[in-house]
Amino acid sequence: MDYRYDHILIRYGELSLKGKNRNSFIKQLMVNVKKALKSFETLEFERQHDRMYIYLHDENAEQVSEVLKKVFGISSFSLAIKTKPDMDEIIQACLDSQDLDACKTFKVAARRSDKTFPIISDQMNRLVATAILKNSNWKVDVHNPDVKVVVEVHKDAAYIMTDRIEGAGGYPVGVGGKAMVLLSGGIDSPVASYLMMKRGTHIECIHYASPPYTSQNAQDKVMELAQQICGYQGDLLVHVVPFTNLQLAIYQHADESYAITLMRRMMMRIATGLAEKRHAQAIATGESIGQVASQTLESMQAINEVTCTPIIRPVVCMDKVEIIDLAKKIGTYETSILPYEDCCTIFTPKNPVTKPKIDRCKKYEDRFDFETMVNDCIENVESIWIHPKKEDKTETVYVNANADGSVDKITVSDWLKNHSS
Repeated sequence: MDYRYDHILIRYGELSLKGKNRNSFIKQLMVNVKKALKSFETLEFERQHDRMYIYLHDENAEQVSEVLKKVFGISSFSLAIKTKPDMDEIIQACLDSQDLDACKTFKVAARRSDKTFPIISDQMNRLVATAILKNSNWKVDVHNPDVKVVVEVHKDAAYIMTDRIEGAGGYPVGVGGKAMVLLSGGIDSPVASYLMMKRGTHIECIHYASPPYTSQNAQDKVMELAQQICGYQGDLLVHVVPFTNLQLAIYQHADESYAITLMRRMMMRIATGLAEKRHAQAIATGESIGQVASQTLESMQAINEVTCTPIIRPVVCMDKVEIIDLAKKIGTYETSILPYEDCCTIFTPKNPVTKPKIDRCKKYEDRFDFETMVNDCIENVESIWIHPKKEDKTETVYVNANADGSVDKITVSDWLKNHSS
């Protein structure tokens, strides 16, 4: 019989620690796996207490594996062959699944989940190893083998596996509620987005655009970053906020040194309004203590004062090298360093205040009708869905979410054409 990998076995890992919440976590993980793999139309899924199984049918195992590597809540997974719980068939599957012409070392690790199976684990190890030794030039190495042949016997089936592929870990996205992440074009905010999703939080992103002072390239860069991180939760909604008029009003009515602090306060007000509108429980940012003037503790205190919504800063105690390393790991670094400035960097004053006073912030804000302008920003947001595609890159299709709940699909090239200056 011509054996090939026909299943993927998924292990839950950290989920096993969640006690009474375990079932709901596993249920959410199943939803997320199906969403991530929705472009693989022939896959079938089976959820059990300690494992999840994917029936590959005719789908490409390597492509499916690349997508699974980004799904949070998976500790590890293995390509597997499913066969009957019969020792002869198990041995034959082990032989046919390997390239026995090569010279390798190996170890067999068998486990009986079904204790009624008549052959104990140690005997299975010996029987499979003996068959491999008789039919190849392989040698046993129990300490550091080239190949580890894993056999798991259940009541209704047996699974033969070799490679153990590391998953993304963390919790399934969605079990930790929803947060609005402020996504700029920098290095930090995509990393913050990744860390929020890893702890099970479903995210939507907010980007503040200030045309014509910020270029279309800057906005395209942010959309590319959104594409690069969307695979970790299956899809991503990006809210593009028209921020120009509010920024100009700040510079007209406030001391330049307070401009960044006031801009951040306005951003938090807008994010709070969008969080309420989208039923999110928190706001998240890529701020790190002391990295720039607006990220001192005094600045954070002044910025936090405008909202009662929890503000989470996942990278707050990481240094720049740590953030850069993580950005490289998740693949956002090269895009983040493209030289297109966002609304904060392009309007940065020469001498920004590092210890702003809340009463002085309020004094400047009282000089103009910022509340109306904040509401205008919220009402004129453009919301765009981004979805992953089969090769675990992302589709070149945006879905614009309209105020009435309808959607308009549009390709990247058409979207850029419509939004070019």
